[in-house]
Amino acid sequence: MNRRWTSYCVMAAAVFLGPAGVMAGQAVGDLWQVTPQMMMGPMTMPLPPQQVCSARQWTSPPAGSGPDPTCVNSGFAMTAPNTATWRITCQSPPSTGVGEITRMGTDAWKGTIKYTSAQGEMTINLSATRSGECNNPTQ
Repeated sequence: MNRRWTSYCVMAAAVFLGPAGVMAGQAVGDLWQVTPQMMMGPMTMPLPPQQVCSARQWTSPPAGSGPDPTCVNSGFAMTAPNTATWRITCQSPPSTGVGEITRMGTDAWKGTIKYTSAQGEMTINLSATRSGECNNPTQ
């Protein structure tokens, strides 16, 4: 795997890896099984499924904070009753992106995050199903 793919994999992990820890006394959220797939040019690469604990009322993207603290989400908005959009900026590798997720009822959502960097463009397709409740949501 070349260095560029390694950098993108680390960046993708930063977006989707997050604590789904269940701790007593914390707020109750939704536990999502998220399946990401990275696309860069003609190449497609499945990423490992992740569990994400998010607040039931979204005020930020339903993702945890991963090992790369340079990625920052901003401009989160519910643009329709069931669609969320936001911007993301990462420093390693330097890139910017836009995300969009559409909820399909209370138990599923689909979306994309589209990144642009000096190395080119990358899209992460997302699909998620609700697998239960969790404590300590990331939002």
